[in-house]
Amino acid sequence: MPAFEKIESGLKGLDDTLQNIRLGDNVVWQISQMEEYRFFVTPFVRQAISDGKNIIYIRFAEHEPLISEQDGLKIEKVDIDSGFEHFTVKVHEIIRREGLEAFYVFDCLSDLQTVWAADLMMGNFFRLTCPYLFELDTVAYFAIIRNKHSYETIARVRETTQLFLDVLGSGNEMFVHPIKVWNRYSQTMFLPHVFEDNEGTSLVPLTDGVSASRFYSILSRYGIGQSGQVLDNWDKFFLQAKMNLDAGIPESQEIKAKMCKMIMGNDKKLNELVMEYFKIDDLLGVKERMVGSGSIGGKAVGMLLARKIIENKRDDLVSIIEPHDSFYIGSDVFYTYLVQNGWWKLHISQMSDEGYFIIGKELNEKMKFGLFPEFVRNQFRRMLEYFGQTPIIVRSSSLLEDGFGNAFVGKYESVFCINTGSLQERLNEFESAVKKVYASSMDESALAYRSQRNLDKCDEQMAVLVQRVSGSMYEDIYMPCAAGVGYSYNSYAWTNDIDPKAGLVRIVLGLGTRAVDRTDGDYPRIAALDHPHLNPLKNSGDKFIV
Repeated sequence: MPAFEKIESGLKGLDDTLQNIRLGDNVVWQISQMEEYRFFVTPFVRQAISDGKNIIYIRFAEHEPLISEQDGLKIEKVDIDSGFEHFTVKVHEIIRREGLEAFYVFDCLSDLQTVWAADLMMGNFFRLTCPYLFELDTVAYFAIIRNKHSYETIARVRETTQLFLDVLGSGNEMFVHPIKVWNRYSQTMFLPHVFEDNEGTSLVPLTDGVSASRFYSILSRYGIGQSGQVLDNWDKFFLQAKMNLDAGIPESQEIKAKMCKMIMGNDKKLNELVMEYFKIDDLLGVKERMVGSGSIGGKAVGMLLARKIIENKRDDLVSIIEPHDSFYIGSDVFYTYLVQNGWWKLHISQMSDEGYFIIGKELNEKMKFGLFPEFVRNQFRRMLEYFGQTPIIVRSSSLLEDGFGNAFVGKYESVFCINTGSLQERLNEFESAVKKVYASSMDESALAYRSQRNLDKCDEQMAVLVQRVSGSMYEDIYMPCAAGVGYSYNSYAWTNDIDPKAGLVRIVLGLGTRAVDRTDGDYPRIAALDHPHLNPLKNSGDKFIV
């Protein structure tokens, strides 16, 4: 059967209006309620079974099933709680197995946003899946809920799909307004239409002003044009939490737990500490300093936790700690970067045993030279405007990094940005730094580290921590006066009085990289945390370098 061959939707009026759905078409229905979607799904499935087509129902949402079990229909259940990557891979496995010219009905895509917390990943799933279906000459039905998604996300979906149809059911009437119909045109195709009968045999355009005005009047009742549509589920959730807090509504542990999972990740032990030491207001403050959505990663969570523990346990030290003003690039931006640049298939292939190191090396090179979506770049600009021309450091903060049992010390990149020049120059420097951090997730030593700890099959997204470099001007040089690294175990206990389990710190002049990299010729100093005043030097002329 040749590509773009016409097929029957089960609704003659719809076929006449759209000049038929074609092989290769992805059809997105924008709806207000599930019954509107079911109105089109039921005859489509019935017609496909009657014509002997291979019809598959992809079931993943919590809403009522769109179609009942019946002969000729395959139902594939996919778990969305497993996360974006596992869900997408599973769906693509089904599509690959079913092959050419299969027909699909997907549950409502808006449920993906609800579970994954943000529009960004729902949009990424569609941008990956729609072209794959198109390549195999399939026909697929999708639905999204009106006013539940940002304009940015709707634009991405509309740009990717072949047909985008606005649907509205009112009383006994069913309206259809084609917004996008690829490679087809008629003088009335893009007008609102109404079915003249319940069987769908006649779909007529609203060509007179009175009937068109009535349609738009009904549509306006559903919030068309309201500013709320600018916000996706992620922003709406945090906005509602902020409004509850401002209104004096008591803090909800359920809301705090959901916030914690959304931005702090899924590390159970870390989350238990976050729930203990953070308030909702603290978590809202973290969200306000995020670029994109998703988790802020293990390193960022660890640094925020350290501050909160000090605030709660040693309030006498709070006054001598610099105020925190870091920013966080959410882990969803990492996947978006892969999708934007067409590297998703490489990313999936890299996770195989055969491609783990070989394709990892290829991705490591490619990821240094990709492009960010413009809406992400706009957020980068706003962050750089905040920092002005103060030097900043762009640090890795992956999902697995600095978790219990997996430190990843020195495995991922940290990149200093001088942050001088025009805004465009600073943006170019900053984006280059983020790309280097992303690329380091595919560094050979990092891959080996993950493999040795049986983490090679884990979902390892890279979030980014952006920090102002704390320091002062020394003539024409800007740098910290001192920096250091702390260890939970003291491997250099030099007297019996020292408890190795109490830990130690290693302090150097200047940047902290000198403490980690152990630069030759430095004069580091170590201090046992249980005996900080105990001098490890035998005499004042010694250099104690460890």
